[in-house]
Amino acid sequence: RPRQPSATSAVCRALGLRLFHLSADVLPAAPDAFDLLRRLWMRESLLSHAALLVEAGSLEGDVEKMRRTDRFIEGISSPLFLARPRAQPLPQRALLTFAVEPPLRVEQRAAWQALLGGRAEVLNGHLDALTAQFSMSQPAIEAAALRAEAREARGEPLAAALWDVCRLQARQGVSGLARRIEPAATWDDLVLPEAQKALLRDLVAHVRRQVTVFETWGFARKSSRGQGVTALFAGPSGTGKTMAAEVVARALHLDLLHVDLSQVVSKYIGETEKNLGRVFDDAEACGAVLLFDEADALFGKRSEVKDSHDRYANLEVSYLLQRMEAYRGLAILTSNLKKSLDDAFQRRLRFVVTFPFPDAAARADIWRRTIPEETPADGLDFARLAQLNASGGTIRTVALHAAFLAADTDAPLGMPHLLAAARRVYAKREQTLTEAEIRGWG
Repeated sequence: RPRQPSATSAVCRALGLRLFHLSADVLPAAPDAFDLLRRLWMRESLLSHAALLVEAGSLEGDVEKMRRTDRFIEGISSPLFLARPRAQPLPQRALLTFAVEPPLRVEQRAAWQALLGGRAEVLNGHLDALTAQFSMSQPAIEAAALRAEAREARGEPLAAALWDVCRLQARQGVSGLARRIEPAATWDDLVLPEAQKALLRDLVAHVRRQVTVFETWGFARKSSRGQGVTALFAGPSGTGKTMAAEVVARALHLDLLHVDLSQVVSKYIGETEKNLGRVFDDAEACGAVLLFDEADALFGKRSEVKDSHDRYANLEVSYLLQRMEAYRGLAILTSNLKKSLDDAFQRRLRFVVTFPFPDAAARADIWRRTIPEETPADGLDFARLAQLNASGGTIRTVALHAAFLAADTDAPLGMPHLLAAARRVYAKREQTLTEAEIRGWG
């Protein structure tokens, strides 16, 4: 199994062929232009004894472009290499399929050391963390090293530049099944008991120090299970579970991949499993934190087998368990109902963080942190605002509505604006707003 991404070039050198590259993204949709490009390539191939490498890695999910690429490939007879994330047969052309793995972690580290020279030694173990987090090919490492050196020349520390460049490069190619979130929340934004904050900090430490513990200290030899970190954030809606995932991702200087469960779960047999595979492949490729928000819908208890549909649903859960075991990154699941999760999942969770509904003191703190310091305000009483028996999510919604009401009247934000906003938010949700909750607001 060849490991180097330059395998195509090596084969062409051995055969005495010139190698040309073509991105499938640029294949023309117009029939005349499409046929002209195909004829021009056939002429070039014959005249220059050349092979063509078609890069189709960016076409995931674009059915029309994938079909266009297949038509182009089937319409030429020159030596051809097709680069795709997954093997797919062609109806009209035989393919020899090879799995070209990315370089091993030790090979990636050697590539970084060769490119950075003596400066690699002064990074104080940073390369180990870099290769543990980002799986990169030789060309990607070379491109990242050049970009990092350019940023270093402008005064940025090399270690920080390398991490940021790798993070930016790894963002490419994420499928539509997951949405990338740039983490903005910080530790100061979280209003949680100290015990929960301590668990979140431990979670960050486990991700940061996994190379030291598993490889340097040898713990990987003691267990065949995956070395990734999986956490469950459980609690009522609006208590800060998604925000906590953002805080963790930001503390780790990583992107957050938010999984769209409506696109992952499919009524067609086998499709959910395929979609889950793409999600985990994306997360491992880009080194991001993986977030399954409101995961009850996907990670529920496995049902008794009453018909074939139940049997396939259980197979999907089993596949998911296997991927979580093998996943080397951080996967966070959020759930409103912890008890609804399958026991097999809970046994595989390294961390379980329970997010309580905020008490009055916590609600007052959330109100203070929600309203920015630069917002003009007049007569805000946070103790009275804390009477509203609401989660942090609802508090933020009410505060935002009130800010727009105040801004529209060119007035500082006051209690009457918050009262009006609370009434509208609760009316929209068809919820009851008691007099005790809003006493003294108006």
